[in-house]
Amino acid sequence: MSNIANLEAPVIAQAAVAQAPLAGTATEKRLGRGSIDATSVRASHLTEDSYDDEVTEEVLRTLRRVSGKIPWTAFTVAFVELCERFSYYGTTVVFVNFIQQPLPEGSSTGAGHSGQSGALGMGQRASTGLKMFNEFWAYVMPLLGGYLADTHWGRYKTIHAAIVCAIVGHVILTASAAPSVIKHNGSALAAFIIGLIIMGVGTGGFKSNIAPLLAEQQTETKKRIKVLPSGERVIVDPSVTTSRIFLYFYMCINVGSLVGQIGMVYCEKYVGFWLAYMLPTVLFIFAPIVLAVCKKQYILLPPTGSVFAKFFQLWSYACKGKWSINPYRTYKHLTAPDFWDRVKPSNVPAGQRPGWMTFDDAWVDEVRRGLKACTVFLYLPLYWLAYGQMTGNLTSQAAVMELNGVPNDIIQNLNPISIVIFIPLMDFFIYPALRKAKINFTPIKRIALGFGLASLAMVASCVIQVYIYRLSPCGTHASDPDCPGPAPINVWVQTLPYVLIGFSEIMASITSLEYAFTKAPTNMRSFVMALNLLMNAFSSALAQALVSLSADPLLSGTMASWPSWLRWAACVSG
Repeated sequence: MSNIANLEAPVIAQAAVAQAPLAGTATEKRLGRGSIDATSVRASHLTEDSYDDEVTEEVLRTLRRVSGKIPWTAFTVAFVELCERFSYYGTTVVFVNFIQQPLPEGSSTGAGHSGQSGALGMGQRASTGLKMFNEFWAYVMPLLGGYLADTHWGRYKTIHAAIVCAIVGHVILTASAAPSVIKHNGSALAAFIIGLIIMGVGTGGFKSNIAPLLAEQQTETKKRIKVLPSGERVIVDPSVTTSRIFLYFYMCINVGSLVGQIGMVYCEKYVGFWLAYMLPTVLFIFAPIVLAVCKKQYILLPPTGSVFAKFFQLWSYACKGKWSINPYRTYKHLTAPDFWDRVKPSNVPAGQRPGWMTFDDAWVDEVRRGLKACTVFLYLPLYWLAYGQMTGNLTSQAAVMELNGVPNDIIQNLNPISIVIFIPLMDFFIYPALRKAKINFTPIKRIALGFGLASLAMVASCVIQVYIYRLSPCGTHASDPDCPGPAPINVWVQTLPYVLIGFSEIMASITSLEYAFTKAPTNMRSFVMALNLLMNAFSSALAQALVSLSADPLLSGTMASWPSWLRWAACVSG
């Protein structure tokens, strides 16, 4: 993900794999034990792989920080994510038209050709509602996936089980769009919803575990000094390496979604929905094959038992006597500085300790740190609510603009295109320049900036909607199926909100994934990642409550309301 060089060394050391070799050991292997004193070697004579035993505070203040090498196994995990995102976004990109638009006259596949593709004809509110339900369900299920991975199966087995479940869901979705089924609205809708639910279970189990599995392939835990061929001494910082891994992981996400969305939109338009659902299913089958072939090369941490149960017991124990009828007093008690200290095993008399209190004080400190980090996630539902406008209302907005033969649901691919372009720019130019200038661009600052950019995207969307209402021949009912024509506005003006949302994702979304991994205790990584993803579910629940506003003539007001909330969240989180 994005740069996290500001994170404290203890956090980074905890976030990486404990069995990694120390920098001093690496020095001994390269220089020979006792054969030469490494500190006596002049910098000009050191090779590219030379190490220094200590990184002092003075060195940290003066030397530039760089990334270490990304292990090749991380790229294979990223490819698996690419396949999964191709299948997920390639399928969901056509949901709006499948649900909202009616089956074209004379079509048995839903293909629109020169007109609008469709199937169920349930209208915009139904399409927005079902799409929001899908997002809610897919982002609640990571809680189950995180629990199973951390407690019983481990990440590798949980990912395999999730892939099988998701493929079954994809197959049922394909059946819902078969020519013999799609012409019967009731049967098609029932199969569609069943496929949606099963696919969501698989998606959730996959998403909560794939990012931690990826990051755990990086085994280096210590900062070290490296001399470049140019003679410059730099610090190889594991936190920067982790940041870079997540940046390219997110780029793979968007490459997969980009190819899937563009390809499946044209499959939907010129062949039918069945092909748009089937091709992602076929590609997803490659994911478990890659994982199986590379299994022996992966670093796979075993499950550690019922960590969540112990956490809940500890939290309940700490809350005893802290509740009050007065909400403010309860808040003060639950946020008191000694809330966690008083329940550390060392502070509980041996005769009063519960039987489940088998951990030490350090474990309580890890839980406290992890929960404190999770408070940052509380502001993400507002961000994801704005992001959801992109695949819902902005797709519907495009349908009432001048398309000039372009499918209305292909415009949203400007978002992943912008991300794929911006990520290398951030990695090779922007972030290195900030580190060289000693600008501490912390994760919280990046998330706050992401909120601000999303706010600007919603402002741009609102302005476009206002002009649609002004210029459409149907006025404030521009999406009326009987409207004689679209608003005379070229659909490519939506480039601005899509690009702004894309850049905001690099700041907010990537950083939140990185933050969840680096702040979580090792035995709770999947669960904390699931909590981060759960914020998407909360945003979908909020969007579900606002479905009634996702229709003419209320769209401009709906879009206009989000910038103020996002600005507030940015100020609070930053």
